[in-house]
Amino acid sequence: MAIDIDDGMFGGFGGRYVPETLMAALTELNEVWDAVREDAGFRTELRRHQREFVGRPTPVYPAERLTAHHGGATIHLKREDLCHTGAHKLNNALGQVVLARRMGKRRIIAETGAGQHGVATATVCARFGLPCVVYMGAEDMRRQEVNVRRMRMLGAHVHGVASGTATLKDATSEAIRDWVTNVADTHYIIGSAVGPAPYPRMVRDLQRVIGDEAREQYLDAEGRLPDAVVACVGGGSNAIGMFTAFVPDAEVALVGVEAAGEGLATGRHAAGAGAGTPGVLHGSRSLILQDSGGRVLPTHSVAAGLDYPGVGPEHAMLAEEGRATYVAVEDHRALDAFRRCTALEGIIPALETSHALAYAGDLAERLGPGGRVLVCFSGRGDKDLHTVENERQAEEEGGAMDQEPVAALAGGAR
Repeated sequence: MAIDIDDGMFGGFGGRYVPETLMAALTELNEVWDAVREDAGFRTELRRHQREFVGRPTPVYPAERLTAHHGGATIHLKREDLCHTGAHKLNNALGQVVLARRMGKRRIIAETGAGQHGVATATVCARFGLPCVVYMGAEDMRRQEVNVRRMRMLGAHVHGVASGTATLKDATSEAIRDWVTNVADTHYIIGSAVGPAPYPRMVRDLQRVIGDEAREQYLDAEGRLPDAVVACVGGGSNAIGMFTAFVPDAEVALVGVEAAGEGLATGRHAAGAGAGTPGVLHGSRSLILQDSGGRVLPTHSVAAGLDYPGVGPEHAMLAEEGRATYVAVEDHRALDAFRRCTALEGIIPALETSHALAYAGDLAERLGPGGRVLVCFSGRGDKDLHTVENERQAEEEGGAMDQEPVAALAGGAR
C-alpha cells in the first residue's frame, strides 16, 4: 500500500492510504481539481447546471409549527430535499461528472448506502450519456428498494454486495476494488467527504454551495446569523457543506448529529466521531469505530445513509479542535422526529435528516425563545416509508409505541 500523508491533510487526519495503482489517478485528480475549481469556464458550466438541472438555489424555510411545538428557539430548514432527485447528493455527483468529462473518463462508478448518492450519480450519467455502475450493500438494497428501482430505471447497473455487513462500508470497499482494476477509463464518484485526498476537499467544495446559500439567505431573512447550525453526519458531506460557510463565525455553534442506533452502550450504533478512535479506513486517516486490534466494527442505524463506521477527516479535525460538536441520536428518536416533521410541516424528511431534526428540537427547547437554529434538511423521506412502516409495526407488536400520536401533532397539540 502506498501512503502519502503530506497531501490533503486536515490536522492529523486525511492523507492517502491506497494501493500504488491508484496514486497516479489521485495525483491527476488533485491537479485537475486545483486547476478547474477556479476556472471561470468550469464554474459557469457548473452554476448553469445547478440552476437549470438541480434547481438551485434551495430556500431557507421557517418551520413555524415545529418551532411552536418545541416552544423555544426559531427553527429554519435549509431545504436540500427540494433538489432534483430529493437530496443534497446531486450537488457532488453533478460536479464530479462535469469534472470526469473534462478528464476524458467515460465510465462512472459509485457506492451508495441510502441510495440517494446512487440515484444522483445515475441521474447525472443519464443526463450526459455515460455508463454507470453503483455498488450497494445487499442489506441496503433490501431497505431502500425504491431507490434501487430508480437507479435501474435511469440506466445504472446496481451491483449488490453481500460481504461483511452488506452495508455502505462494504459497498465502498467493492467500488474501490473496481476502480483499482479499471482506473484508466473510470472515475469513481465517492458520495461523501471521505476517502483519499483529494476527495474530502473536493466533495466539500462541491457541497459548500449549501452553506454559502444558507448563510446569505439567513442573513437576508433574519438580519443576523443563527445560534447553531445542525446537520446529520454519516460520512458527512451535507454537514461539511453546511458547516464550511459558518466555520469562521465563532458565535455560531456547529453540531453534527450521528446515529446512536440502539444506544451507544449496546455497541449497535454508527457514532464514528463521538465514539471512534483514529485509524485508517477507505484511504484516509480519520475517526473510525474499531476494536483494540484495529478491526473495523459493525455498525447499525435505522438510516442507511448513516450506517458507516467513520466520518470524513475534516469532521475529525473539527471535533478534535472543538470547533464542532458531535452528538448521537437513537433510532426511536429519529423515527419520532420523522413523524413529527411530517405531521406538523407537511414535509417528509429522510431518516438521516430526522436525526438532525430530533436534536434540533432538543436544542431549540434549551435555547428558548429568542434563540435561532438552522438545520440542513438534507433529503426527503420517500425512500424510507417502507422502513418507517416496518418499524411502526414492530413497535406495536412490542408494545413500544410511546411516541406522540400523529393525530395530536397534526392538530397542533404538544
